[in-house]
Amino acid sequence: MNNKKIHGLYAIADTSVISEQMLLQRTKAVLQGGARVVQYRDKQNSASQRLQQAQALRQLTAEYQAIFIINDDFHLAVEVGADGVHLGEEDGALVTARNYFRDNNQDQALIGISCYNQLTLALAAEQEGADYVAFGRCYSSTTKPGDRYVTQAELVQARQQLTIPMVAIGGITTTNTPELIDAGVDSVAVIAALFDVEDSRQAAKEFCQLLG
Repeated sequence: MNNKKIHGLYAIADTSVISEQMLLQRTKAVLQGGARVVQYRDKQNSASQRLQQAQALRQLTAEYQAIFIINDDFHLAVEVGADGVHLGEEDGALVTARNYFRDNNQDQALIGISCYNQLTLALAAEQEGADYVAFGRCYSSTTKPGDRYVTQAELVQARQQLTIPMVAIGGITTTNTPELIDAGVDSVAVIAALFDVEDSRQAAKEFCQLLG
């Protein structure tokens, strides 16, 4: 397992929220504000655009010594030398991704798994060697729609049974972050409250003050 640990502010640089022209500028701002993890999430661009953006973000996150995660695509993660990949339920098996990383001499790559509101998925992911799990959505969210809410009580229960880091996602703001910390999460993953605001650096600072 990787000696890097997911903790603190987990910024998701989502190209459906951030324009191509502002992607690097906004991401740099949240890194300056203290984000320790950046995930590149893209569902719309061509393969060549994705490669170009991911390479630029890899360089930027390296400058700030932040963990860089690619959403969905472990092939792209290997190509740009990312620190790992985050997989949802339709993005392939954890073991497939782990074997691909090992075949490409990236044994220490982090693999995160979306578990939505299902503790059984999280326990299985931990057993299979996941480095962290993500629960959510936690609150109403435009970037993470759907009806699979996870409650604070379910997060508390998960914390009691899991040893790997837990990330909360979905509708997270500085107002509701304290109750997620109380529930035992190690990190909060944020899109809109970081990137769809006037001052991304200040927003990141405010989250980091809560997260410690």
